[in-house]
Formats: sequence, C-alpha cells, structure tokens
Amino acid sequence: MHIAVVGAGIIGLMTALEFAEQGCEVTIFDQQQAGQAASWAGGGILSPMYPWRYAPEVNQLAQYGKPLYQTWNEKLAPITGVDFQIHESGMLIFDEQDFQSGLNYAVEQHEPMQTCELLNRAELEMVNPHLSTQFKQAIYFPQLSNIRNPQLLQSLIIYLKQHPLVNFFENCPIEKLIIQNQKVQGIETSNGQQFFADHVVLCSGAWSQQWAGQLLRKIQVHPVQGQMLLFKTPENWLPTMCMNRVMYLIPRQDGHIVCGSSMTDSGFSTDIDDQTQQDILTACLEMVPELARFPIVKRWAGLRPSSPHGIPYIGQIPEIENLWANFGHFRNGLCMAPASAQILRQMLLAQPTIIDSTPYSPDRFPKLSK
Repeated sequence: MHIAVVGAGIIGLMTALEFAEQGCEVTIFDQQQAGQAASWAGGGILSPMYPWRYAPEVNQLAQYGKPLYQTWNEKLAPITGVDFQIHESGMLIFDEQDFQSGLNYAVEQHEPMQTCELLNRAELEMVNPHLSTQFKQAIYFPQLSNIRNPQLLQSLIIYLKQHPLVNFFENCPIEKLIIQNQKVQGIETSNGQQFFADHVVLCSGAWSQQWAGQLLRKIQVHPVQGQMLLFKTPENWLPTMCMNRVMYLIPRQDGHIVCGSSMTDSGFSTDIDDQTQQDILTACLEMVPELARFPIVKRWAGLRPSSPHGIPYIGQIPEIENLWANFGHFRNGLCMAPASAQILRQMLLAQPTIIDSTPYSPDRFPKLSK
C-alpha cells in the first residue's frame, strides 16, 4: 500500500513513521523544508498547559505523548545518532486559581503522570532556588517532561530519509487534489507535477484551510501566531519548568531556557514585534528575576493550527474514500502527535484503535454550498 503524506511537521512525520513501520510505501511532501513551520517553534512540553482547562479529547491523546516518544527514541536514536532529549524537569504552576483543579486532576481523570503536590515557600526553594520571592506557594508536577523539539524533528527526518520505503519531497507544495468519483486519483504540485498513491493523508497544520474549496467543506483551522525568546544560562541552571498566567519557562539541560508565549491572529506572518517580546520578557523575569543576568540568544515566532476547542481532526474526510485528515492540533501538536499518528494509521489499516476515534472525526466539517 502506498500512502502520500502532505505536510512534514511533527504530525506528518509521525504519521509517515507509523505507516513506514507497518510496511507501507510512504511519500512525504512539504511546501518548505521538513519540520520548519510550527513544530520546531514550540516549547516542547509533553503535556497540555493546565490540562484541566482543555477538552478531555485533547488530554486523551496527549497522555500518550511521553511514553510513545520514549519508545520511539529508543528505536531511532541508535540509528540516527540524535537523541530526543526528553528532560523530566517537572513543572511548577503559580496560578493560585488553578491550585485546586490541579491537585484534583490526576485522580479525577485517572492520569497518574499529572500527580502534583502543593509546596510552601521552603519546599519551593528546595525544588527551584531561583524563583521570585513573591511566590509563597505553587503546585508541583514532578513527572512532567519536555522534549527538545528540534532534536526530535532532526531524528525523525534522518530516520525517514534513510528508510527504504520512504520518499521525501521538500519545497514541493501540493496545491490540488485530483478527485473523481469520490476518490482522490492523484495530487498535483504548484508546477503541475502529479503524484499518485492509494491513500492521501493531509497533515497540513495551519495551512489546512486551503483544501476547503476542493472538498466543499468548511475547514475550521486557522493560524495563531506564538512568539518566543531563548536565554542561555549555565548547564542545568534552572531545575524545573515554570508557568504563570499562561507564560512559561522551559529549561534545556544545556542551559538554554525557552520562554513564551503569545497568542495573536496575524495571518501567516511570523514577524516578531518589540511589545510582544517585552511582554514575554516581563512575564519571565516576574517568575525568575535572575534571568536578567543572562543573554537572550534568539527570538522567533511560529504558527499554531487553531481549531475549535483545540480538538484535532483525525480520520477519513467525508464522502472521499481514500482521503484522510490529521490536523488542527492547536497548542498541543507535539504532545498529541504520537497518538494522533497511531490512531490514524490504525483507522486507515482497519486495525483496532487505542482510543475511540469518533470525537476527532472530520465529519465535524460543515458542508459548503456549491
């Protein structure tokens, strides 16, 4: 069986990996270099931020992120020479209005990885000595981790490019689906080149709305910009991730600290602006004032594929027998990607799914009038 995957962000790469490992021939297309859109730009937290604020459908996929990445890393790292750098740093959340929800969440939702405890000031200083003195309490999630997303993407790309069943076409935008008799007969690039496959999987992230006209469906996905900045500190300087008022600090083991993030409807612009960067910096220094001593080494923006309630579309496109969706993961694409790819593969190959796929169905797309 030959599968065409349109989009080589984390969702497309994980989808391609799932099919290739099942013995399918896979061709991957991306409009730019693989892994260069939203996937590399995020923080890499292997959990939704404040999971109790999200729909259960988001958390159900996200809970598989860490264990599945650990399994894939064990398989891929010896071959690619690139470790995903899964860092079990734990997370401190300072938003007092979330304390009770956080403390109850693990038991109520049967998610032991989200177990947390309420720490007082003395306990906080033992866990993370760099915190602002304004914080007298926080909830602490010792099992939460982050992943070095550029490393993850690099390892996946290296592995797939050397895989005997995989073909890669970068800088190759797919603009047209050739649909006849409720079936995709082929796909066409911007320069008129055509490709053919038994099934086509759209993993087009924030750009997924481009298919609406051809599918006669309203695709409720649009880009939401998020800006970030990066500090460089000594190795292992900040021991935990920190979060307050939806702003976060994510420490890497080599001393880099990812700080973010904003939420702006800016179309497809990835330009950064001084005011947003200042807002992020202010929020970060409010949590860890000592960061002011260290250099900011990078600033950037990415585009999240926003969808209603952040619930992705995973499954067969209505009325087209061999066209599939795997997009619309909003802020949690990285932690939902492994399970999203797995259940898409299971549905397409008529295998039992790890969870009920019904809530993710593209049947949710409203019809457009002709």
